[in-house]
Amino acid sequence: MSADSLQWRFSQVFGENPARSQVEVNNVDIVSAIEFDSSGEYIAAGDRGGRVVIFKINENKKYRFHAEFQSHEPEFDYLKSIEIEPKINKIRWRKAQNDSLFLLTTNDKTIKLWNVHNKRIKHVAKSDYVGGPGSLNLPKISTSENILTATPRKIFSNGHAYNINSISLSSDGETYISADDMRINLWNLGITDQSFNIVDIKPPNMEDLTEVITSAEFHPQECNLFMYSSSKGTIKLGDMRCAALCDTSAKVFEEEENPANRSFFSEIISSVSDTKFSNDGRYILARDYLTLKVWDIKMEDKPLRTIRIHDYLRYKLCDLYENDCIFDKFECAWSANGSHVITGSYNNIFSVYETQGKSITHLEATKSSPSPKKSKHGFPRSNSSSDLNPDRVDYNKKVLHIGWHPQENIVAVGASNRMFIFAADSKPADT
Repeated sequence: MSADSLQWRFSQVFGENPARSQVEVNNVDIVSAIEFDSSGEYIAAGDRGGRVVIFKINENKKYRFHAEFQSHEPEFDYLKSIEIEPKINKIRWRKAQNDSLFLLTTNDKTIKLWNVHNKRIKHVAKSDYVGGPGSLNLPKISTSENILTATPRKIFSNGHAYNINSISLSSDGETYISADDMRINLWNLGITDQSFNIVDIKPPNMEDLTEVITSAEFHPQECNLFMYSSSKGTIKLGDMRCAALCDTSAKVFEEEENPANRSFFSEIISSVSDTKFSNDGRYILARDYLTLKVWDIKMEDKPLRTIRIHDYLRYKLCDLYENDCIFDKFECAWSANGSHVITGSYNNIFSVYETQGKSITHLEATKSSPSPKKSKHGFPRSNSSSDLNPDRVDYNKKVLHIGWHPQENIVAVGASNRMFIFAADSKPADT
């Protein structure tokens, strides 16, 4: 892993600034998913209104609008009498095999495989030919232009009784997993009406339910390995070669809680909101409400490192419970070489941490130049979080969704209805 430090700078922003327009942000416009493709050439962003917008990088290393389509529409489940939101929960790219782009999108109930491609527009050309009596005049078809269009190639529905929280493509590019609160299903991309249940934690009696599945992800190199996290703070590594049902044959990563720190909120704040494999598959990054943990898949008893993100909020948990902020699900991501990790926080702040060092960079999702001085938002002038003032934090401004370019030091973060792009230059660390 590189020892170089990163000097971050603002690069781009997409989305209307509500402060400038003096118009309240619509709930349907709030960013709900961000994902780079495997090359980093494209970024896809989904919102709560079911839309997906794709951006493509140009020769100047700037992303430009490429395509937009409506992935999901509002629906109503008449059997359960509940409305199904169009909100995009997750986006995952399938590796391109030609000029077309393929990506999986999901809301709470339905997963779709989209094909974004150029389509030729044909029309009937005018003809000045005037034939005689009994003559046959056949119209001529001409192609006027190519337009970019999105087509749903496959629709995977009726696979989950509970809300879908994760989808992940396997390294073989042929299968993927989807997870809800109780089950994880394995799908083949070519078959829409059948899936295989590989994890099922639903008890016979729902009164005995003690935990739910919060995220799931395939190993980046081994198509038989996958992991899933739970609301109890555990991470389990499953191997589909060992058993058809992997919920009892998993490797468990769990850190025992100090009894002195146990409280009414312990189970809530220990719930893992996001997990990511490092690109080499050796390490696991896990985010819960207060911390970010780095695990070695060969060491189950304790994490390699625990980064305290929201330690200053421990004394505000009661207030955060009342305003539901304690249930916010923050995402996390690895850098391309695994030397840094990133996650979001409140006040539209996101932070970059060295995995094997002490360097911390707090950045605000704004167009102004990045600065380590965040004292006006309650953030300290130093990189320590112990001096933060929780009473000066704006809990309505939060960076929940985040992504890191798979090859370069470029990150995309979602803040309300806007997506910010930041880039970094490597600078040799002081010796």
